[in-house]
Amino acid sequence: MRAIKLSFLWLGQFVAIALAAFFALGPSIVEQQQNTLTEHEPYEVSDEAQALHSQLIIADWHADTMLWKRDFLKRSSRGHVDLPRMQEGNQAIQVFAAVTKTPAGLNYEENSAEAFDNITALAVGQLWPIRTWGSLLERAIYQAEKLHRFAMKSDGQFRVITSKSELEAALEDRAGGANVTMGLLSVEGAHALEGDLANFERIDSAGFRIIGLHHFFDNELGSSLHGEGEVGLTDFGRQVVAEIERRGIVLDLAHSSPRVANDVLQMTDMPVVVSHTGIFSHCQTKRNFPDQLMKEVAKSGGVVGIGFWAKVTCDDSPEGIAGAIRAAVDLLGEDHVSLGSDWDGTVQVAMDPSELSALTQALVEASFTDEQIGKIMGGNFLRVVRERLTH
Repeated sequence: MRAIKLSFLWLGQFVAIALAAFFALGPSIVEQQQNTLTEHEPYEVSDEAQALHSQLIIADWHADTMLWKRDFLKRSSRGHVDLPRMQEGNQAIQVFAAVTKTPAGLNYEENSAEAFDNITALAVGQLWPIRTWGSLLERAIYQAEKLHRFAMKSDGQFRVITSKSELEAALEDRAGGANVTMGLLSVEGAHALEGDLANFERIDSAGFRIIGLHHFFDNELGSSLHGEGEVGLTDFGRQVVAEIERRGIVLDLAHSSPRVANDVLQMTDMPVVVSHTGIFSHCQTKRNFPDQLMKEVAKSGGVVGIGFWAKVTCDDSPEGIAGAIRAAVDLLGEDHVSLGSDWDGTVQVAMDPSELSALTQALVEASFTDEQIGKIMGGNFLRVVRERLTH
């Protein structure tokens, strides 16, 4: 009997150790496999390009950094985005998207909303609060809380922007020499509202100022670019779009189906964005909207954020990204193109924020003017955000 008890004791200790190892090491191992950086020699940047780069306001529309268990205030050896790397690359603004659900077997072609949810496993594995394990809304709120906590601990070096006045104050301080870097919050998929328009109040109060309607599956608003159907906006979807417009929030069409995108463009006059994508005629993948639809996005006064990974650019090098930007400018005009890296979004990229000067160099070599580079790297982003934020 004593031997049996000892066996159970040893088994219990083994299970405890195994669970501790899983919770301590599992999430970091997963991220090391998902958010990779292509090995490369240091990029060569001319003195002229570096001087231009140092004067730019650089802004990026999309990163999933808050999904992962890392200290954003410390330089990490894994993943893509943290404050030190943003500062090294002179990046002023990053949009941080809250991912709340992704289907197992995720792909660009077709996904079921009923598939096993990867984010549930990640939330449990990273020991997120129990309230997040069964609620998409709580997952979004929790990621917003993480970003706000980092800002509070940053000694003023990082600010979460929730209004136009906060944006202008931070830009003014930065122009005056202050070491200020900014973040905005985005919801990647309005399924986080859990089908209830009343939940908008909590999303708004948490500081979210950009909302994407979809991610990789169909939801209550209509069909995803990667879902099982091809329907436009539902009645609930139209209510959400109207509420986004009323509240002065930026609407993001990335991952929405073309029918949903067309419905949005027909019912509103506000500028919309496609936050992280590419140009179909340049890189033919379902992930990129048809060129004509991109032209309609530009007609709204909106912008397209060019991604940094090969599946949307067909070349993830700085020169390849500059080539995708050239295709976008040729198609849409210089006022409608910006950056949408998808850093930390389970993609492999060839540069992190600390290496953004390599993109400036590539844009110079691609014969963009200094004024055009200023617009692409951040000016067009600022125009849309200034227009949409209402106070």
